[in-house]
Amino acid sequence: MNLPKTAYVLLWFPLSSETFIFREVQALRRQGLNVQVYSLYGKKLRNCSPEMLDFSYGVRRMGLFAVPFIIRDILYWNRKNPGCFKALAKEVLLRRWCSLEVTGESWWAFLAGFRLARLLERDGAGHIHAPWAGGPATAAWVASRLTGIPFSLAGRAGDIYPPDGALAEKIRDSLFVRVNNRANVDYLSSQAPAHASKINLVYNSLTLRENGESDVNMTPPVKLLAVGRFARTKGFDVLLKACRVMMDRGFDFKLTLVGSGFQGPHLKNLHRRLDLARCVDMPGFLPHDQLTHLLKTHDMLVVPSVVHSSGDRDGIPNVIMEALSHRLPVVATDVCGITEVIRHGETGLIAPQKDPKALADAIMDMASDRARAVDMAARGRDLVKEMFDPQANGARLFELFKRHLVAPSGEEA
Repeated sequence: MNLPKTAYVLLWFPLSSETFIFREVQALRRQGLNVQVYSLYGKKLRNCSPEMLDFSYGVRRMGLFAVPFIIRDILYWNRKNPGCFKALAKEVLLRRWCSLEVTGESWWAFLAGFRLARLLERDGAGHIHAPWAGGPATAAWVASRLTGIPFSLAGRAGDIYPPDGALAEKIRDSLFVRVNNRANVDYLSSQAPAHASKINLVYNSLTLRENGESDVNMTPPVKLLAVGRFARTKGFDVLLKACRVMMDRGFDFKLTLVGSGFQGPHLKNLHRRLDLARCVDMPGFLPHDQLTHLLKTHDMLVVPSVVHSSGDRDGIPNVIMEALSHRLPVVATDVCGITEVIRHGETGLIAPQKDPKALADAIMDMASDRARAVDMAARGRDLVKEMFDPQANGARLFELFKRHLVAPSGEEA
């Protein structure tokens, strides 16, 4: 069966923090979907693994160097369909976006959509997919309106929380919507109730290691691990405050807090103010391929996610599944889809978000009984293997595309 060429539209590709998108594209290509990746921005290859770097060739990129081409293509489409730029600008841009950052991303995506539309026509694309519901879906929406090529999108985390000014219309006009956790099914259904039937749950395809288990000694000092972008949804400031609570209680531990990002200066300042140098190490960003060693040599993963005042939040941080695949116990917070994987007292422990004392309680509780902690982690590993199996979820995602890209008669849509 020859499926139409599918354009994958992203802000960056590949991106070191989006290994799940990288695996997704790999899985679809292996199963026979002709995927061409389009990046609205330029290159951002720092910290990408050698495998990702090899995969970066052939990506059609835009960025600032594409501005002259964007202007040319806006004029092209406006000649082809007089007034289309003004009409689309009025429909897409004149909205109340949820932040200045989202406004800038959306306006750029709108302009890049004209360039994207021209490239799609030249490349013979038959479908457009945006793995994020923010800027990539805006560009896909504009390109679809210009070319008539159908589009789909995925809703994950910060791209839908809070909803941007056009989320409901993007869902309305899409062929289908993919989400990667059950909580987002209900959430997106509430954003576009008349189109809830378009929303499909397919969990991420993840790189789950099979070669070895974590040590999980739980002997003093208990070795804690936290990994992620230093972003407002990660709650690492709450974790540092919980560390101060545990120090004051006399709990003997060592936290390795791995990551980098916008909140880095704030977290380092908090680290100094709380006098955590003795028990908290912040080594900075580490490539994903070094994560296995960290997971094997620590006693517990802590995921202190929070819902930001804007509504922004995590979906299900992938590091949770990677930790459980190593049988590493997990303490996390009750945010979005996390409790689909960390079932309190069964596959891990859940603490309320934004509560340093409660987080400290959960960490100390987990450390107090090694046998129970390992048992919960083992059950978590079984659950993760079932829910996030890369072959099974890659096949489910491919079937989702195939079901919508092929008309009932068997002809390509």
